[in-house]
Amino acid sequence: MRLQGKSAIVTGAGSGIGKATAQRFAAEGAMVICAGLSKADNQATVAEIQAAGGRAEAIEADISRDEDVANLVTRAIAAVERVDILINNAGQAVIGTVEEVSSEDWDRQLDVNLKSIYRTSKAIWPHFKAQGGGIILNTASIAGLIGTPGQVSYGVSKAGAVMITKCMALDGAKDNIRVNCVCPGWVPTPMVDYHMSQLDDPGAFQARIERLHPLGLGETQHIAAGFLFLASDEARWITGIALPIDGGLTCGLVAD
Repeated sequence: MRLQGKSAIVTGAGSGIGKATAQRFAAEGAMVICAGLSKADNQATVAEIQAAGGRAEAIEADISRDEDVANLVTRAIAAVERVDILINNAGQAVIGTVEEVSSEDWDRQLDVNLKSIYRTSKAIWPHFKAQGGGIILNTASIAGLIGTPGQVSYGVSKAGAVMITKCMALDGAKDNIRVNCVCPGWVPTPMVDYHMSQLDDPGAFQARIERLHPLGLGETQHIAAGFLFLASDEARWITGIALPIDGGLTCGLVAD
């Protein structure tokens, strides 16, 4: 098992990429703290992990609130004594152009997708320093690497996730704190389902997205596998990268 004896906090663990990552980490031997807004979803993930023979605990937390983040980190450390890995995965998608996105939605988007990474990382940083190191992994997106129409606030938030990863990697290196992020392509998640529901012609969009991925559309398990590698000892000389896991989407133009 690649994470035997390790412990991890996974935010947004109630569904999608976060759930798949929590399950994969537990299957690889980690004790997983499943954190998120929905108590029911967190507990459902924990129940599935435990039914499969893994170890997990649920902690309800709103990562847009400083006090919730502080409580999450304090409770997690109390529960497992040593937290080795933090997965900043919680997020949301606001659809719209710069003309369409409201000021309130813009602020909320950057708060949930970007400032939350700052909050959780700041809260756990002293713990990582004191124990001689730790790993922070962030969920960015291909939308943080290339422009995407109709996703101005989402793209900006994910580009910020890439850059905060690089800056924290430099700051953390002297204390053996490794920081990386993954940039998923389109995989089936509740966030993607929401995006599709806002479109006039979801079927046409689905067909277009499928064509843009040379290897076809992926699954949440593919993203979890990327997180697993970056959290493992095999990646101990890797920090500051933004790893696309996108079926080749960001390679370049795809012929119709």
